[in-house]
Amino acid sequence: MGTMEPDGPTTIIGEPMIDEPDLDQEEELWTDDSGEDYTGWFCVRTDPWPCPAAGCEFVATHLTAAHLIIVWPENDDPSLLRHAAAARDIGRNPKIEQYEKGLGPACSYYQWDAAGNPVHAVRKNSGDDAFYKKK
Repeated sequence: MGTMEPDGPTTIIGEPMIDEPDLDQEEELWTDDSGEDYTGWFCVRTDPWPCPAAGCEFVATHLTAAHLIIVWPENDDPSLLRHAAAARDIGRNPKIEQYEKGLGPACSYYQWDAAGNPVHAVRKNSGDDAFYKKK
């Protein structure tokens, strides 16, 4: 039960919105449709990390967005270093490496950011199976 404030229900800021997945429809993941060849750009390899979306069997070995390896044009790009540091802070053992097509499909960090940072799901905590969508 929520509490009522004079102006309406209390709003809790910073909590993820929970959407129940529609099990009758396949979810369509965002793709980078730029047609760019990112060979020679840089990505961040990590320890294997399962997709947090309920029922998804994808396991990432790089920093990904919607199952696409995120790439940057320079290995010292401030956003690459910031994301690698965040991966380090949660124990994912990040290593910067040069991207090759054989690693899997990729997207530019900047293209992904311009699209609103779409993801397949965001895990609230390691034991939570709920489906969280980033707005």
